Amino acid sequence: VSQTDSGAPCLKWTEFPDYVMQYPGRGLGDHSYCRNPDRESNPWCFFRQNSGAIGWAYCDCHQGAARLVGSSTSGSGRVEVYLNGQWGAVCDSHWSDRDASVICRQLGLGDIGAALRQPQFGSGSGLFHYERLGCRGDENTLSRCQSRTFVTGDCSHGNEAAVVCAAPEGSGPPLRLVGGEEDFEGRVEVFHAGRWGSVCDDQWDDRDAEVVCRQLGFGGVAKAWSWAHFGQGSGPILLDAVKCTGNELFLEQCSHGDWEQHNCDHMEDAGVSCSPFTDGVVRLVGGDSPWEGRVEVLHNGDWGTVCDDRWSQQHAEVVCRQLGYRGHAEVVSDGTFGEGVGLILLDDVHCEGTETSLLDCPHGIWGRTDCSHSEDVGVRCRRRPSQETNEVPVIAPSTGPLVRLVGGSSRKEGRVEVYLHGDWGSICDSGWNDLNAAVVCRQLGHGGGAVAAGGFGQGKGPIHLDQVRCTGKEEFLGECPSLGQSIRGCRRRVDAGLRCDVAPRQPAVPAGHQEPSCGLRKLVEEESKRRSQGEENMLSTTWPWQVSVWLQSQGEAGGPVCSGTLIGPCWALTSAYCVSRFGSDPSKYVVRVGARTLIPERLVVHRKFKGQSGGHDLALLKLPSTKGHCLTFDPDTNAACLPAADAASAGTTPSSCVVVVTAGWTGPVYASLNSVLASWVPLMSSWQCKKRYGDSFSSHGTLCAGSPPDTSLLRDDRCDGNSGGGLVCQGEMGRWVLTGVVAGGYGCAGPSSPSLYTRVSRFRGWIEEVINT
Repeated sequence: VSQTDSGAPCLKWTEFPDYVMQYPGRGLGDHSYCRNPDRESNPWCFFRQNSGAIGWAYCDCHQGAARLVGSSTSGSGRVEVYLNGQWGAVCDSHWSDRDASVICRQLGLGDIGAALRQPQFGSGSGLFHYERLGCRGDENTLSRCQSRTFVTGDCSHGNEAAVVCAAPEGSGPPLRLVGGEEDFEGRVEVFHAGRWGSVCDDQWDDRDAEVVCRQLGFGGVAKAWSWAHFGQGSGPILLDAVKCTGNELFLEQCSHGDWEQHNCDHMEDAGVSCSPFTDGVVRLVGGDSPWEGRVEVLHNGDWGTVCDDRWSQQHAEVVCRQLGYRGHAEVVSDGTFGEGVGLILLDDVHCEGTETSLLDCPHGIWGRTDCSHSEDVGVRCRRRPSQETNEVPVIAPSTGPLVRLVGGSSRKEGRVEVYLHGDWGSICDSGWNDLNAAVVCRQLGHGGGAVAAGGFGQGKGPIHLDQVRCTGKEEFLGECPSLGQSIRGCRRRVDAGLRCDVAPRQPAVPAGHQEPSCGLRKLVEEESKRRSQGEENMLSTTWPWQVSVWLQSQGEAGGPVCSGTLIGPCWALTSAYCVSRFGSDPSKYVVRVGARTLIPERLVVHRKFKGQSGGHDLALLKLPSTKGHCLTFDPDTNAACLPAADAASAGTTPSSCVVVVTAGWTGPVYASLNSVLASWVPLMSSWQCKKRYGDSFSSHGTLCAGSPPDTSLLRDDRCDGNSGGGLVCQGEMGRWVLTGVVAGGYGCAGPSSPSLYTRVSRFRGWIEEVINT
């Protein structure tokens, strides 16, 4: 087990070398498994709290175990899950074959599971743990299912989920859809020879999708998706060249190549959606409850987010009304529900509040926006429960004990006290962490971040609770397991406290062997906010990793032959196409970094670059050095972070992406500065570039995104200087990661047109090889 009772991932013991040295021979090492080196009664581990602080918590080695009961055979039964010392059922209201398959896999009963809702295996004790598991279907254990929600009280006897771990008979090899937001969409995977595997998208079209939807029992509009639209698989690629007429009952009946014979990789995994929706349908994504989340709208078969510019309660009322909710509606635009990926479909939405659908409100052109995913709007259609007073009610609520904060300088901080057995009492701080604090703040109606804190004094009442273990998603402290009044007692009388509505702190150093300062921009809050048609004209210090490449013979006349991006003090990454036109002699070029003009020492073009349509469009420029030292980083000069290699970043999709290019000189006032243009661009589906560029789009190393700024508006050129510009995407820690490089030689295009970018993560190994040689 490598996670705490509440589900937080454990940190590696080697991150605490002093502790490892203190307890030699106790099983500590380069791993994150729970241990008890100091002879605690239960194994435990260190973990990182939401605030960034390090905490520790116990682990339960049986936490998340599953079993099947009520059947005479081992391969079927009512599902029960072990949580916090008790076996409990799963409600069948959202039970799916995806969930059933994960349970069967966890129990070692194969990779196929069929969900059952009939109470043929009897009723359990009446205790329900989960309302839904929300598995994708390819997880190894239910603890990996990211959409688990705890029961809210709507389940009763007869609603227990059950499973049969066997393939259905007479329907050909089983299929499943993996990686979609909805049950009816995802990457197509087929079961053959005891393994799940994906399908290559060669010749994949809507007729194939229609057969998949029919075999899985879905109605709605069948739509084929290609280029790993729902993420890349990790198993074998089992089928290629599938060609259905559309009338088959099962995919196996369609013409296809031999099993496991293909010429594809997982970037070409086929997907389908069997959508019952029509254009303009909205959904809420990323919330803990069905009535809250990030707003997404369907258009032309694509789900996309909505920009929060000028959103108000009237907008929220329209969305909630469209979803069938009445009464409360509020806008949540602080990133509570996470950032979306893919398209931002709507901006400049103007609602009066009386409309029945979001499409009834005037709005901008579909897909035309100057927003990033950090501005995705969210909505909440039900009021969060809150406790406005510390008065003791005549009848305590069914959600557990009342809580209050005492001893703080405001109502948002203090020692946590709970009302039990007629007395207000404290909570022992043993195992107290940010997850517990988040639940208490939520129960008291406070938003924002929550952190565990001390220094609020010792309470006068008893210690009511010890070892509270919240997951962080509960609505009330009473839903969290705890030891109650521990028989061991609080080892040292320190009462738990917290602060609500605090800004989260970010880790100081990014992961990986990179510059500690990589991806940080100087004083972002002081940037000019002026935008014109989605583009910003900024000084070079705004994007401190931006460089440009010029010909020495050209001087200041003309414009740059390439844009580029600093990835370290000595190296810049650019396009192979733009430098290959003028030869590989580095002395022909100058590199401008802010106000500095440098002659590169080396120019390394990727050895497999064969021209515009051959991919591998990358080149590295080594800057001049003195005794091994090149540039000194300061607030005006910095490197962008490099992404993880493809194998380490499988399944992740960047968001908040900006393409940055250099247009030339800004004029005599800024004679030593480059004119840098940056523009937010949407990441686009691979098929959009495939359709526009044909074979020039290589699925092996190319990204599809919106076009760079049109520099021909400033200079009478063909946007050649855009080649090599960086597509930088803001990661989870707020740092900017160089995700793509503008492919060379495609000229100017409108902002909504798809453009090609070399996928940097695909070439991380080559970059390291060149830099370290």
